[in-house]
Amino acid sequence: MHTQLAVLGGGPGGYTAAFLAADLGAEVTLVEADPRLGGTCLLRGCIPSKALLHVAFLIGEIEQLAGDWGVSYQKSGIDLDKLRQRKNQIIATLSAGLKQLARRRNVRVVHARGVLQDAATLRLEGDDPSIPDDRLLSFDSLILATGSLPARPPILGVDSPGVFDSTGALELPDLPGSLLVVGGGYIGLELGTVYARLGTAVSVVELTEGLLPGVDRDLVRPLEKRLHRLFDGRIYLNTRLGSIARDGDKFVATFEGPGKFGVERFDRVLVATGRRPATSGLGLEKAGVRVDERGFVRHDGSMRTDNPRIWVIGDAAGEPMLAHKAVHEARVAVESILGEPAAFDKVAIPAVVFTDPEIAWTGLTEEAAKREQVPYEVFTYPWAASGRAQAIGRTEGLTKWLVDPASQRLLGCGIVGPGAGELISEATLAIEMGCEVRDVADTIHPHPTLSETLMNAAELFFGTATEIYKPRRVAQESS
Repeated sequence: MHTQLAVLGGGPGGYTAAFLAADLGAEVTLVEADPRLGGTCLLRGCIPSKALLHVAFLIGEIEQLAGDWGVSYQKSGIDLDKLRQRKNQIIATLSAGLKQLARRRNVRVVHARGVLQDAATLRLEGDDPSIPDDRLLSFDSLILATGSLPARPPILGVDSPGVFDSTGALELPDLPGSLLVVGGGYIGLELGTVYARLGTAVSVVELTEGLLPGVDRDLVRPLEKRLHRLFDGRIYLNTRLGSIARDGDKFVATFEGPGKFGVERFDRVLVATGRRPATSGLGLEKAGVRVDERGFVRHDGSMRTDNPRIWVIGDAAGEPMLAHKAVHEARVAVESILGEPAAFDKVAIPAVVFTDPEIAWTGLTEEAAKREQVPYEVFTYPWAASGRAQAIGRTEGLTKWLVDPASQRLLGCGIVGPGAGELISEATLAIEMGCEVRDVADTIHPHPTLSETLMNAAELFFGTATEIYKPRRVAQESS
């Protein structure tokens, strides 16, 4: 079997590349080991987790109504089978849609594991009847879109049956009475939130001094405060998990650190210590494709690897490992393959943590600005001054701009609060277009909305935010 373009991996980056190339007239073969299209994001990650987080958010809203607004509801139970069925139906609907789109675009889909035989050939492993007798697929060009896998830390007992990763947690096998989450990153906090809202007593152990390592502390603090209440204070920072051992139907965990020291028993353990690129065992060395020390495939600005026939996109290409980055890298790779002068040169890549409250950021962060010695000023608008935030009882949030003091160009933005993930796109567009802070301040935003906080934070630069008193910059400069 031969194809003009082979795409290895059927996740957001892979199917985007395949569909775009087909739309532009290329002959495309999409190779995916799973019997369904969608990749980790749709089948075992982004989509099912956000579906469950929606349920968790609504439960939290109902509890807040009862506590703060005097609206009482009869306490209801959780029909776990129905919840699981609804989540699976969402996955099935979206995956079936991708299958239909591939068929309508004449994209040949082969459900097999692809391994590079040489610089221009994939060996197909599996029982799909469309696999040729010699099990080989040769190609003019190949896009690697193999994604990532959950990372397993070197902790004794972490591979015990019943200790699951994010994939196992999303299956909702049951609702344990107690759950230990190993890792205070976004995966652990998102899934911990789901289980806590469904009634599980959740504990989190994190080796570093704060949750969400690497994320702006101004954004993390409101979330950490809320999670301390949700998890009943069971957040153990600066603490190492020594080992996990099974004792009957319980798991015994040993802790070493100032956050917690000693032994505690849990019904289940969720290991959420990050992800690693799925690049081993692909035969990359046979094709002259190099990887770095972390397993990411080396590539140039057009996403081309050391092999001139092979491109790489998505999690396998490097951080940040985000589905929306993979989608845009797919476009660059396809355009490059088809002879266009394409390069991935985005100024701002948004990131979102879908906890409650959500955290989102884009462009330059304070930490990066300090590290790179970029001059900046910070302008933060507290949501306590927002009429909409007051109306919905969610005043813990804030919106924060980083501005170049000389050019007044927007450098970065961070938001924490309900719907932060929906709000961050405006900031991403403004930074990508090279807007100045005046452009956002002078843009009319509807009232009362949380989107106004982007405008209000920009107005702080000029000292003209209506709901906050701050001396004008003109007065400051003249003094």
